[in-house]
Amino acid sequence: MASAKDVAAYIVTKMGTLDTMKLQKLLYYSQGWYLAGEGVPLFPEEIQAWANGPVVRDVYAMHRGEFKVDTPERLGEPDRLSDAEKAVVDMVITHYGKLSGWELSQASHDEAPWKKARVKNQVKDGEPSMIKISEESMQEFFSSLR
Repeated sequence: MASAKDVAAYIVTKMGTLDTMKLQKLLYYSQGWYLAGEGVPLFPEEIQAWANGPVVRDVYAMHRGEFKVDTPERLGEPDRLSDAEKAVVDMVITHYGKLSGWELSQASHDEAPWKKARVKNQVKDGEPSMIKISEESMQEFFSSLR
């Protein structure tokens, strides 16, 4: 199984320089669509329901304080992804890659997985949170879109 850092490196390899918010949201969408299609996670790291949308904390720690990410080799190893994993990430890039990080953040705020995690734990809009977005809620939500 690839790590979130490997998936992030693959995304940056495919897309080139992108803002960190966009990278985080593409990780979320990759995880969600992989769960919907395969029934298992794409990567083992948890996704948290932060104020600006879903975030993989382990990846965030690697680019904290930076606005852009442009060096995939600093993140992980994109070749660790299988062809099936790459296919899902490629689909996510095609579908969501044209949107900005802010647009993806706003979209995630309208979706059940982020909302459920925050509402269940009584986190108000704009408040910080490190609450996990459950894989079950992502799988359920993205499966409903298929």
